[in-house]
Amino acid sequence: MPHDITVGVDGSPAGLAAAHWAAEEAGRRGTGLGVVHAWNSHPRPAPYVPMDRTEHDWAAEILHEAVRSIEAAHPDLRVTERLVRDSTVAALVAAAADSEMLVLGSRGLGAFSGFVTGAVSQRVVARSPRPVVLVRAGRAAAQEHLPAADGVAPEEIPRTPYREVVLGLDTARPCDEVIAFALEAARRRGTGLRVVHAFRTPLRPASDASLVTAPPAAVHPVPDTRAPGQARADAERSVTAVLRAWREKYPDVPVTESVTEERAAAALVRTARDAGLLVVGRRGSGHGAGGRTAPVAHAALHHAGCPVAVVPHEWSPREGAK
Repeated sequence: MPHDITVGVDGSPAGLAAAHWAAEEAGRRGTGLGVVHAWNSHPRPAPYVPMDRTEHDWAAEILHEAVRSIEAAHPDLRVTERLVRDSTVAALVAAAADSEMLVLGSRGLGAFSGFVTGAVSQRVVARSPRPVVLVRAGRAAAQEHLPAADGVAPEEIPRTPYREVVLGLDTARPCDEVIAFALEAARRRGTGLRVVHAFRTPLRPASDASLVTAPPAAVHPVPDTRAPGQARADAERSVTAVLRAWREKYPDVPVTESVTEERAAAALVRTARDAGLLVVGRRGSGHGAGGRTAPVAHAALHHAGCPVAVVPHEWSPREGAK
């Protein structure tokens, strides 16, 4: 049974931001934190390694610096460190298998105002058997909190209420693992959950493109013959029906339903602007290259400013709170 949270560090500001976010999350869950750094030897020394250091020594220093920073900010947290000689993707996927979740950093804004999510992070997200959270470079843990009433920044008063958690919901294929993860995240923070469902008219896919899973191989648009406003009413009813049992299971978590007529990716990224955490899903929870990151989850990873949790799940036609 996985217990600790694991964070991968690489000496970058994004990795350090991820480490401190992971430490806060471990504190909320009452678990320890494992800090992992992977390295490999090369025929020629890597250009970023100082001339007077071996690759192993440099890798160990990266790991130790991250651990020292975490321990200074979280003296009561149980922190373990692991230096792994392996490819970064293999090391992180293996570490995720023994953890409640894996936390990684992503760099700042790149071309076209998107966040730079490296090839390593994308491959780990697509293969991890456990949830992966990506945290932006420069993202302080206190930014999960709302600003004070007088406008004081949350970094200065970190105990203001948490921002809400946002969940992307596909009512055609609701996934227990994804919904439960989002509700648990909101419960631990003492905040609300905003559930976002997007629909399109007058032409809609015969099988709605999923917010949290890969779209079907073939999608054939068919005319929407419903009366004006009926599509929204149907969408709202479907969201309410999916969440009914979950509301009963989590009576202390305020749940807000947000049904919008627009592209799913745009709706999710827009709603997440003021969120503390965005939760999406990924079909396929096993090891290997079989898992895929759906277009909407991919857009969230590149364009949502808040931390993004990608939760792997197996597809099923219909699920509900157990």
